[in-house]
Amino acid sequence: MAEVSEVLMSVLSTIRVPRPGDRVHKDECALSFSSPESEGGLYVCMNSFLGFGSQYVDRHHTRSGQRAYLHISRTRKAPVRIEGGFNVEQEQYEEEVKVVLFPDRQQVTSDDLATMPDVVRERVSLAMAGLMSADSVSHTLQVQQWDGELRAESRHAVELKQLNNGTKIPPSGWRCEVCDLQENLWMNLSDGRVFCGRRYFDGSGGNNHALLHFQQTGHPLAVKLGTITPDGADVYSYDEDDMVLDPKLPEHLSHFGIDMMTMEKTEHTMTELEIAVNQRVGEWEVIQESGATLRPLSGPGLTGMKNLGNSCYLNSVMQVLFTVPDFQSKSVTAKLGYGLLSGEYSKPAPDPGEGSEPSSEPRGDQVGIAARMFKALVGRGHPEFSTNRQQDAQEFLLHFINMVERNCRSGVNPSEAFRFLVEERIVCQQSQKAKYTQRVDYILQLPVPMDQATNTASLNNEPETLTDFWSSAAQAKTTATKTTRFASFPDHMVIQVKKFTFGQDWVPKKLDVSIDVPDTLDLTALRGTGQQPGEELLPEVAPPPLMTPDVEVKGILGSHGNEEDDSLYSPLLSPVLDDSTLSQLCEMGFPLEACRKAVYYTGNTGIDAAMNWVMGHMDDPDFSAPLVLPGTSSAPGTTPTESFSEEHLATIVSMGFSRDQATRALRATSNVLERAVDWIFSHLDDLESMEVSEGGRSAAESEGSREPPPGPKVRDGPGKYELFAFISHMGTSTMCGHYVCHIKKDQQWVIFNDQKVCASEKPPKDLGYLYFYRRVTE
Repeated sequence: MAEVSEVLMSVLSTIRVPRPGDRVHKDECALSFSSPESEGGLYVCMNSFLGFGSQYVDRHHTRSGQRAYLHISRTRKAPVRIEGGFNVEQEQYEEEVKVVLFPDRQQVTSDDLATMPDVVRERVSLAMAGLMSADSVSHTLQVQQWDGELRAESRHAVELKQLNNGTKIPPSGWRCEVCDLQENLWMNLSDGRVFCGRRYFDGSGGNNHALLHFQQTGHPLAVKLGTITPDGADVYSYDEDDMVLDPKLPEHLSHFGIDMMTMEKTEHTMTELEIAVNQRVGEWEVIQESGATLRPLSGPGLTGMKNLGNSCYLNSVMQVLFTVPDFQSKSVTAKLGYGLLSGEYSKPAPDPGEGSEPSSEPRGDQVGIAARMFKALVGRGHPEFSTNRQQDAQEFLLHFINMVERNCRSGVNPSEAFRFLVEERIVCQQSQKAKYTQRVDYILQLPVPMDQATNTASLNNEPETLTDFWSSAAQAKTTATKTTRFASFPDHMVIQVKKFTFGQDWVPKKLDVSIDVPDTLDLTALRGTGQQPGEELLPEVAPPPLMTPDVEVKGILGSHGNEEDDSLYSPLLSPVLDDSTLSQLCEMGFPLEACRKAVYYTGNTGIDAAMNWVMGHMDDPDFSAPLVLPGTSSAPGTTPTESFSEEHLATIVSMGFSRDQATRALRATSNVLERAVDWIFSHLDDLESMEVSEGGRSAAESEGSREPPPGPKVRDGPGKYELFAFISHMGTSTMCGHYVCHIKKDQQWVIFNDQKVCASEKPPKDLGYLYFYRRVTE
């Protein structure tokens, strides 16, 4: 033990005590889905607070030089027998915590610490206690993302009258003044009296004494004891019947002797309780194929995903995407890809406990994986996907594809599997001249109801009448017809049946329809043919001049001022570019500078004109070069100097990575530290091959900084397809309900219902929302 004590002394300076705001990853490995419940437990670095499974902790130690890790392992307890069976509602675990010192994996328990010098014992004990008491990153994200109503400031808060009755509330040991209940206690902010909360629908919670006190006194505001921290607390307004904000909470608490800055949370907040209820209610509701005894499946590619609270839309989409070979090969080494495809986490959930009676029906649920970090990553900054509200699976699919397009700058882009070109042919009915445009798309949308879904000739092919078309041939508004066809056929075709609409009261609702969806599709007849023999095209129209901020253009575009007259177009000012058109082009995967030039040179005349410019200039050698305005002295290729947070760089370097590697991670993640850490640990193999030059810039980094190749690239081939997956929705609108997916694997349909993975007996193909087809090769 003396040797262990010496080792601890040597690493003592690297052991940190978590501070408020530190992100503690103690629920899940950064590189896999290992957890404290997994075999081998979880190792949490006592410096960076990143968690690692037993198969990755040596790698982190070697790379970072960190030696002290907190090892957390949990073993499921047998359930307590109650009348009528076992209590499996709340799973119980035995938890073991100790410090492990690398590379020899020397173990230090709490008992061992008691025999060591004071300086070692106090520092390590504080760090252990701080790590165990800190909220995990996954828990923090879940609370931050929860979609509870935004709390408003109480109208009683600012002018709240507090009684000078001498009441002082101790920091702990609270009880309801009426029934002695010690949980779910609320202190009235007017008189300092403590009572229990409301009784919940299941009989738990409290005995309504805080509510009765309000009804007797009219004192409106109460704070939930046990939720008070330096960051705030739960405050409820009985008068307003809602959770509220109290901007003067520190002052109101101080009136009764409570120092908000010294308080620690000891009870669940109302948000946390709401999350827990949401995850229980409906978690294993009887949904599709509930009338059949389904055979549970497990193994590679058959891994369930835990519902994180309304995350079934994400689970269903990612299950289908990782059936597509492009995503498998591109992301098989990534955390989520490995978790779904390896089969390592595709294990049946443990039985409720020894001695329990076996179920007459297979359960089908697995241990599965919880994609918390992935959800936080893809949702960060998005107003909807960053929350825990139910979302539209189709919108999430497009959001994820757009993220892949923006971040996949080298190698094969898996989104190309879905990308196709749409040809739109507009014919002016007055001149009979035509105009052809092409646009990129990823999903074929079909309106509902359809007369015959099996009639492929009706799929988005009927000419559309345009009554307000401006004809460049007639130089006037007239009528035109528009026909939409495929300019290319993708490897995988996604079809959305547009079941969601709005009622007369503007409330979103779903059309209750059943559609006879074919197992095979032949879309060959829908291929566009381009300009017809003898067909004349509508003449191009010169773009109008562009205006710039605070500058009046007194000449034509391209004219410049001189020493006597500098009022003309200034090359130092940026042109006004239509943000909507620019955004649409960028989301299609084209380089930003090419998009800017397309909008500029087409005079802000809309997406069709800009898209035509892109398609006509994709082969230009300077297609991706920065936009240089006429008459400017800026050299092509000039870009602003990159700037990264030195604090972010230092944090990543402290984990054992080089500055070049840290820079590369920040560049790939828009200078967001948390995303950069996730990125760097999912690209370790790439980073190991980086050859760092003496000048500080690696060859790999130089390669990564080159302009992306012109795009978008599309794959084309026969238009014959077979159905291999579909996503179904249950509920009245995308704002509620539940998603599941069915995927055909080895000629067997499989239902993925979050953690439940079973062989499908009667796949409900007629009730799908998103259908996924793959090309049939002859």
